[in-house]
Amino acid sequence: MMTMERVTATPAALEMLATLRGKHGPLMFFQSGGCCDGSAPMCYAAGEFNLSDTDVYLGNLDGTPFYMGIEQFAYWEHTQLIIDVVDGNGGMFSLDNGTGRRFLTRSHLFTDEELAQLGQPAKVASP
Repeated sequence: MMTMERVTATPAALEMLATLRGKHGPLMFFQSGGCCDGSAPMCYAAGEFNLSDTDVYLGNLDGTPFYMGIEQFAYWEHTQLIIDVVDGNGGMFSLDNGTGRRFLTRSHLFTDEELAQLGQPAKVASP
């Protein structure tokens, strides 16, 4: 039986991650909940975004950890996030900005069977 992941990426997104990792070293993602850049997956150099004890670790994309605020997770907990890449400008604080391509979150609503395969996400400990 295949284990379901809360976050996954398309081959194009994994390729973009490899390119950005080559330029910036280890990376991290935080799913923006709105404000300046809408609800976009924001890519940062590892440690450049301060996590809090109310952030949730959803998994990783080729070694790149992916986080989301707990309030937003309450709305998305039944949904698999699929990180993709499309043409356009990235979020102004995200490392994809200026590349002509941007990360985009697509989604898949989990079935009851898929939900049963998921473990609980881990909350981030306070620094």
